[in-house]
Amino acid sequence: MEQRIKQWGRELGFDAVAIAGTELDAEEARLMEWLGRGWHGEMDYMARHGARRARPAELVPGTASVITARLPYTHAKARDSWETLADPQAAFVSRYAVGRDYHKVLRARLQSLAERMVAEVGPFPYRVFTDSAPVMEVALAERSGLGWRGKHTLLLSRDAGSLFFLGELFVGLDLARDTATTAHCGTCERCIEVCPTRAIVAPYALDARRCISYLTIEHHGAIPEELRPLMGNRIYGCDDCQLVCPWNKWARVSELPDFEPRNGLDAATLVELFAWTEEEFDRRLEGSAIRRIGHERWLRNIAVALGNAPSTPATLAALTARADHPSALVREHVAWALSRLPA
Repeated sequence: MEQRIKQWGRELGFDAVAIAGTELDAEEARLMEWLGRGWHGEMDYMARHGARRARPAELVPGTASVITARLPYTHAKARDSWETLADPQAAFVSRYAVGRDYHKVLRARLQSLAERMVAEVGPFPYRVFTDSAPVMEVALAERSGLGWRGKHTLLLSRDAGSLFFLGELFVGLDLARDTATTAHCGTCERCIEVCPTRAIVAPYALDARRCISYLTIEHHGAIPEELRPLMGNRIYGCDDCQLVCPWNKWARVSELPDFEPRNGLDAATLVELFAWTEEEFDRRLEGSAIRRIGHERWLRNIAVALGNAPSTPATLAALTARADHPSALVREHVAWALSRLPA
């Protein structure tokens, strides 16, 4: 049965499928310590669910095994990330978000896998997860043997790097577990050294409050002024810790149309994205993970990036046009950006 599950998963496009148990005692202790430090910032849902995140059988009663799946997301047609980051007038969007919302892509495929299993063995309790509930996906993937937790806290694989999505299928079936792999980071600390805001405070320890991904996506208020200059042109997420990782020379490229860049988000300029109206933002980003941050935070993020960009007539005109924006949050970040650019 286990081999058939993996074969069905590969037929559905996953590049790896494995099986874990539900025991996460050590991970639970680390989670509680991390929450105790307050490193989760405004992600209150993490503290709200607390230890349940590490107890799959409590989260979904009857769960006996967890099927973990991996799907690469870097699309063959996307502009090279380093090229975009090196262009201060371009907007960098984390490569996982330039295409269709991954929640929808993974959920549909995992649902199809579950239905295939039901057709084979009959009804059984199950639930699909795609980064949409309090699930410790990296810990479960690590337990299942899909990889190991890197020093940047993401899952790493010797044959696929880290540029992939993870999804889980909690099932009420007692399946044979796969064997966890060993860690292979060695003495390398490139991810720690490259982090623009020093959010990786130690190996395997991330202070999310300093992480650019957190600041541009999860954080709702003003971005701390001391961190703004360090964000460069990153307007949604940050991939630096993955881009420098030696294991990502093995990262797999996706050919899925779902992950092909939309709206030119792999190479768009800051000025053109800053000009989007709220209606245009909602329309263009329909079906995108980015849409959930809303237009206000979209403008906040881009204003910071414009403040880090060269002073050009186009940049100054774009910021000046938003100087009297109805949102105090946007006005604050526009004013900061204008204060940094010589007229």
